[in-house]
Amino acid sequence: MIPTHELTGMILAGGEGRRMGGRDKGLEPFAGLPLVGHVVKRLEGQVAELLINANRNADAYRFFADRVIADEEGGFKGPLMGIYSGLRAAKTPWLLVAPCDSPALPDDLVARMVAGIGDHDIAVAFDGERLHPVVALLRTSLADDLAATLAEGERKIDRWYARHAWCKVDMSDCPDAFANLNTEEEKLRLESLLAAASGKVST
Repeated sequence: MIPTHELTGMILAGGEGRRMGGRDKGLEPFAGLPLVGHVVKRLEGQVAELLINANRNADAYRFFADRVIADEEGGFKGPLMGIYSGLRAAKTPWLLVAPCDSPALPDDLVARMVAGIGDHDIAVAFDGERLHPVVALLRTSLADDLAATLAEGERKIDRWYARHAWCKVDMSDCPDAFANLNTEEEKLRLESLLAAASGKVST
């Protein structure tokens, strides 16, 4: 098992938000909080340090994290660059990554990822049908290898994972937890679904 003091958490919020009209997705309001705030709740208290990878609005994100880090290279190079930046910034042997636009992630995400990694270097959440490569637990010692991969022009996360000892972590009991919001319509739909589910629980 990986103890808390050996684990850094990082929320990826460095994208351009193109499908949301270029807005900063992590700061979009959702069920009373910015989207990033919901993901923070899944990680806080379970990691030694919480980072947010953001390439704009750093001051707004500082409220939610111990540190805000930008991509090591500018120009919105994608989530693999964000992961690399986190591997470089982390001060622990392990980094747990989650996206800013998945507000319904499991409350026990950290514990399940840690329990599922075994002897592997990378663990990736699996919802029973598909992998979620930006919900992952990685050894920070992989940073140099990823630097070389990025220098080769690779931007596909799954192709880099395939070069290493990786495993799936079964989350098939809660596939809806991995819904990620790319458009205003998706955001409004999930917001109403969660509100309805909450109403059922409270009655």
